[in-house]
Amino acid sequence: MQLFFDFPVTPDYSFTSFVACTGNHTALEFVKRFISPDSGENLLYLHGETGSGKTHLLSAVSKTFTGNPESSHPPLIPAELITELNCAELVRAASLQPVLLLDNLHLLKDSNTIRTAIWQLFNDFYESGRKIIAAASLPPKELDSLDDHLKSRFMWGLIARLDISDDESRRMIMKKLADDRQLLLPDDVIDYLLLRLPRDIPSLAEAVELLKQNSFATQKKISLRMAREALIRT
Repeated sequence: MQLFFDFPVTPDYSFTSFVACTGNHTALEFVKRFISPDSGENLLYLHGETGSGKTHLLSAVSKTFTGNPESSHPPLIPAELITELNCAELVRAASLQPVLLLDNLHLLKDSNTIRTAIWQLFNDFYESGRKIIAAASLPPKELDSLDDHLKSRFMWGLIARLDISDDESRRMIMKKLADDRQLLLPDDVIDYLLLRLPRDIPSLAEAVELLKQNSFATQKKISLRMAREALIRT
């Protein structure tokens, strides 16, 4: 008899668990070389659609560094959480870290105060020779929320794109999403979801979570029939 448990989702954000496929393998190798002790580079920019693995790579980098006494590892800084009220404190806290990890720069608020704070933080790290990795859904030249000086600086460094637009990459990522939830996701179910759902990773992740909840509620294994019935009800 198989037992069903509603395990919490515990993603393993490490280099070994990163789903390396054709469109993002180069970015993975860029990051690994970038953080190696003999690397002469100190600026890397990652861009790609939501779910392509940018946050995963930033989290894996964080684990390779030791933070200041207040934190075990340097934190990721999600740009969407930076406000005019907290940006000064953020600059102070982040300036103590050995590496700057900026995520979701495309979500940075349109504010001169915030732009000035990010520019100051960038310069503090760049002039001291510490490493900077930034990530966004768009290449730096298309980020309207950044001033032209910072766009130019990012374009000086290494730039890597993460592309997971092909079906094989999406299949691999869906298997990883299922593994994170301790689920067995059959191949025919994956093919069905790719055929019926929007192609973006958030939609596919939402479907995997829905199947997890259905499997737990019915105490049944995930099957093509369950997937069909679940999508009909949504």
